[in-house]
Amino acid sequence: MSGKPVQIVAAGALIDPDGRVLLARRPAGKPLAGLWEFPGGKLEAGESPEACLIRELQEELGLDTWQSCLAPLSFASHDYPDFHLILLLFVCRRWQNSAQAKEGGELAWVRAPRLSDYAMPPANRPLIAALQDLL
Repeated sequence: MSGKPVQIVAAGALIDPDGRVLLARRPAGKPLAGLWEFPGGKLEAGESPEACLIRELQEELGLDTWQSCLAPLSFASHDYPDFHLILLLFVCRRWQNSAQAKEGGELAWVRAPRLSDYAMPPANRPLIAALQDLL
């Protein structure tokens, strides 16, 4: 046991009708700034992963979706220096509104074979294969 705090993050692989996946670039001033990731965020106390992802997609991207539109795909477990991260990845193909980077980062719609071309945090990388298999 490492004794480090465990952080649980819910992330979404938003897939558009053309089969592209939405990536968000972490803005300057945040840890791992400049790296691309699947949008999402940390679970709050008492919050389910699905509720967390619905909230984060609204806060970060201005998107509205529903629990019935989220399908669990995979997860990653990664040991960072200060904490251990459990990253839960959901697939989402239905939402309302157009994605906007509300927190100052950039967005990119990426075809599955090109996901590996984007620099990502270590916890996101193992999830690429599961997405490529799906798409």
